[in-house]
Amino acid sequence: MIYVAVFMSAASFSQNQIAPKPYGALPSPRQLKWQETEMYCIIHFTPTTFQNLEWGYGDANPSIFNPSNFSAQQIVDAAKSGGFMGIVYVAKHHDGFALWPTKTTSYNISKSPWKNGKGDIVKEFQIAAKKAGLKFGIYCSPWDRHNPVYGTPEYLTVYRNQLKELYTQYGDLFMSWHDGANGGDGFYGGKKEKRKVDQTTYYDWKNTWEITRKLQPNASIFSDIGLDVRWVGNERGEGPETSWSTIDLQGIDGKPAMPGSTQNFNLGTGTRGGKHWIPFEGDVALRPGWFYHPEEDSKVKKTAELFNIYCSSVGHGGALDLGLSPTKEGRLHPNDVKALASFGSFLKETFAHNLVKEATISVSNLRGNLQKEFGPANLIDDDRYSYWATDDQVHQASVTLSFKEPVLFSLIQLRENIKLGQRIDSVVVEAFMNNEWVKIAKATSIGANKIIRLTEPQKTSQLRIQIYAPVSIVLSETGLYLEPKIVNESQAKEENALDKYGWRVINENGSTVEDGFYAIDQNETTVYSTTQNSIILDFGSELTFSGLGYLPAQDKSFGAIEKYELLISADAKHWTSVKSGEFSNIRSNPILQRIILDKATSARYVKLTALQAVSDELGKPNLRFAEINVYR
Repeated sequence: MIYVAVFMSAASFSQNQIAPKPYGALPSPRQLKWQETEMYCIIHFTPTTFQNLEWGYGDANPSIFNPSNFSAQQIVDAAKSGGFMGIVYVAKHHDGFALWPTKTTSYNISKSPWKNGKGDIVKEFQIAAKKAGLKFGIYCSPWDRHNPVYGTPEYLTVYRNQLKELYTQYGDLFMSWHDGANGGDGFYGGKKEKRKVDQTTYYDWKNTWEITRKLQPNASIFSDIGLDVRWVGNERGEGPETSWSTIDLQGIDGKPAMPGSTQNFNLGTGTRGGKHWIPFEGDVALRPGWFYHPEEDSKVKKTAELFNIYCSSVGHGGALDLGLSPTKEGRLHPNDVKALASFGSFLKETFAHNLVKEATISVSNLRGNLQKEFGPANLIDDDRYSYWATDDQVHQASVTLSFKEPVLFSLIQLRENIKLGQRIDSVVVEAFMNNEWVKIAKATSIGANKIIRLTEPQKTSQLRIQIYAPVSIVLSETGLYLEPKIVNESQAKEENALDKYGWRVINENGSTVEDGFYAIDQNETTVYSTTQNSIILDFGSELTFSGLGYLPAQDKSFGAIEKYELLISADAKHWTSVKSGEFSNIRSNPILQRIILDKATSARYVKLTALQAVSDELGKPNLRFAEINVYR
């Protein structure tokens, strides 16, 4: 009788019955597909490109959009060469110009001379992506600086109809991308004015996103707090070392947690054991800005910088969204194409050979002693969803790698099977050196992917990974790699910048401001702070120049100038205004801003005045300068 009972138990002892129970919040099937994509590009190519602006105001004549040699295929193929697996096209940016022949507004590509008004840029990118085998997604800005009814309930109908067109005419989408910039100055129906909206209620996101769910059920929704993917909280593409895919959302002032009404203190880190599975996207442009500017041709990110970003986005459990900026011609600049190809080649070389596949793998515990279902061979089969697992009561365990000969490595890669949740709290990595185990690295928040990048390569014949979790351990993949050396990459220098020798920062009465030196010391890490609303430079003698560069403080966004006026003087008493405008998106992307004058001018003194600035935590708009440059 006992024999029969044991026999029946063994016969029914299948993986499904003894697999670890899922832990905590879990990803949806669409989120799993998004997570597997890992890297994609977002493409900004609108009339703003032809204006050499970062944000268009909504006043551009449609005739300005007329690329002379457009090739969606050239752009998409360049992205593919970089190892990217999808593209998101900006079908409408804040300027309100629709890049498809929409029925919702006359301000669209059919009014452009390109292809005699018969063109459809969105369709061209969709076709190119399909041909290249890349996924396709769409960005449609909620803010519209051109539409005459923006700010009224009528606009919400317009916006929703735009989404319906985009979601029904361009195939299956992998992403529905929504920007957080909302309301401000524009040319609404030709009226130059400022319109504010309450982002927490105006777009009625709960019902608006129902359109996405109905028409594109496989598309992951991104916003600062999207339903599927969250913003990492910066536009450098970098996720923090500890970054959980789970997160607790907290509304502001008792409002539901939605874009515009969610506290963002944990956007980057997420929440250990959070109620919602919403991993992060790290978005960053290949150039300093999101749109093409010819003066940035030498500022394209190099392979080393891109790999740093990759390791802190994809390598911290998120995804990398890289901005591409076609020229007015309608193609990527050769520098951009070269940068993408170089990065793609570097990735292939880096991850071509997993040293763990040369090792004998032993584990301290094996779930049910089932080698096939949960054994260590699953750690090197390149399958995200097969795994090694421990028994339910075992929450601390180790994986030991033994090599016949010592191996040299600098990258350690770990994955969890996230279908069962984000289970692992932390890991400690030890190498056997001089007859003892030496700790060489540690990490938290493993999730879908964790790349531990050592400060210098290590060499050992034995490696041990100690793993800690509140439940049974599930580990999907383990990798050891040696990062190749990068040669012949130099940092781009500011072109045409004038020598600052003898310059000084002064106040309104002409006295030297001693700490103003930090704004002209050619050191981007030092900061000059002032309670004044401007900075005045004294060149010491008259200079002829054609532009000014302004770099805000890089540590925090407060103190950055959003709207400016540039003035010149011969005596620091009588001032003439030579330029005014806005530094678009500077709150999220505090990059070097260039003010290009309509024509060269001569002056001894120049004043950069803030008409609007980003306030600090106390609501004070104190200005903070990292560096000021002047161009010949």
